[in-house]
Amino acid sequence: MAEVTTAMVKELREKTGAGMMDCKKALVETNGDINAAVDYLREKGLAAAAKKAGRIAAEGLVTSYIHMGGRIGVLVEVNCETDFVAKTEEFAELAKDIAMHIAASKPEYVSREEIPESVLEHERTIYRAMAENEGKPAHIIDKIVEGRLDRFAKEVCLLDQPFVKDPDMTVGELLTAKVAKIGEKISVRRFVRYERGEGLEKRQDDFAAEVMAQMGQ
Repeated sequence: MAEVTTAMVKELREKTGAGMMDCKKALVETNGDINAAVDYLREKGLAAAAKKAGRIAAEGLVTSYIHMGGRIGVLVEVNCETDFVAKTEEFAELAKDIAMHIAASKPEYVSREEIPESVLEHERTIYRAMAENEGKPAHIIDKIVEGRLDRFAKEVCLLDQPFVKDPDMTVGELLTAKVAKIGEKISVRRFVRYERGEGLEKRQDDFAAEVMAQMGQ
């Protein structure tokens, strides 16, 4: 199988406007043949979907999902282009599925573009120290660090996470497929996830002291 290089992925992206991961997958599936990869993306509707990416998606839904007896709650805004699509059952189900995914997979950002540079630099520092402590050769440490940073992004970014109802596709690929089917730009604008007690780490003796204080003892 031909090696799929970053330059090849970039070239295909420029030709089709499709996402980086979609371009890489297309090249893998077509053994590195650029022209065949273009056809592959067109057949999947991904190239057409990419052309819609520049449109304005100001309609949509804010959907909520409550899980496990109120222990986890999610609010998510999913946008589309028209009120007509926003009111369809298919779009409502998509928004609910995304909210359920957020509840289950706990992403921190919608996309990689949202990760603050300070967070990325912090992770790079840690991964570099890990690689050095593992005794990795100096000339490959940068590559190792970037590889681990890529895995980090896939873990914390909603669009890069495997979709919980179909792990063979990412949430981003799910949206792309829906764009191709519905014919409108669809995007996740923002979300918030609440988990009961998250961030509250009280020691048992502190908790007991509070209870005693409330009882007036």
